[in-house]
Amino acid sequence: MKIKAPQMMLNNTVISNHVRFLLIIFTTVYLIACSDNDSTDLQKYIAGIKAKPQETVKPLPEFKSVEPFIFTKEGNLRDPFKPVEKIVPEALEPGEIEEPDNGIHPNANRTKEPLEAFELSGMRMVGTINMNATLWGLVKGDSNTIYRVKAGNYMGKNDGKIIRVDKNKIELIEIIPSKPGRFIEQSATLTLIE
Repeated sequence: MKIKAPQMMLNNTVISNHVRFLLIIFTTVYLIACSDNDSTDLQKYIAGIKAKPQETVKPLPEFKSVEPFIFTKEGNLRDPFKPVEKIVPEALEPGEIEEPDNGIHPNANRTKEPLEAFELSGMRMVGTINMNATLWGLVKGDSNTIYRVKAGNYMGKNDGKIIRVDKNKIELIEIIPSKPGRFIEQSATLTLIE
């Protein structure tokens, strides 16, 4: 009784050897064909590049020298290399009554919004857009990027909360420091620029 499986294996091995042999022959022929020593096209290209007139290299631009600035005490400028001094609240004068806390404080736990990085004076209202029954104000910050805001958003460096968006203006309430540790609310408005 003959076993056919080894013959198939033998046949597969023979076929595999034939494929390897053909692959070696093909690779050899391909390498011989590619190794043509005729490089006239390359030499013509290099000669053409060398024949072009050489471009002059532009000189480097002249840099302005920066004048050193010396920090002096006479100029009332804070030395940037020394830590900031903390302001100690002023002591009450004799007979002066301490004002009760009015309850107005900025929310330190709130995540800041992008427009809180800009001063309110540096922002401009450039239009409005009505989306999903909500009127959004379009505000351009110092970076010339246009932001979309609605009532409840914050903008400006003084915790300015938007209370109303109108077609011509954005009204907000800012929390301004009045005395050390004391704050007051102040209304502000951004009007549409024509």
